[in-house]
Amino acid sequence: MSQLNLPNAETVVKTAQTYAKDLAERTIWSFLGGATAVSVAAGPADMLNASFWQAVGAGGLAAAFALLKGVAARVVGQKNSASTAAGV
Repeated sequence: MSQLNLPNAETVVKTAQTYAKDLAERTIWSFLGGATAVSVAAGPADMLNASFWQAVGAGGLAAAFALLKGVAARVVGQKNSASTAAGV
C-alpha cells in the first residue's frame, strides 16, 4: 500500500496566501498597464472609440508594461520572482 505524500496544513496556508498576494498584484498591475496603454494608444478623450490598430497597439503597450514591471520587480522583490509582493 503506497503512502500519500501530502503537505502539512501550514504549507497549504502559506501557498494559498502567496497565491492570493500574487494574483492581487497581477490584477492591479494588469489594470494599470491596460488603462495606461489605452490612454496612450487612443488618447484619453477618445479611448472608447479606438480603431483596430489602436486596440492592437494598446495590447502591445500593455504587454510591454507587464514586461517592464516584471524586470523592475527583480530589483524590488525576490530575484527569482516577477512579483513585487513580499514573499512571492
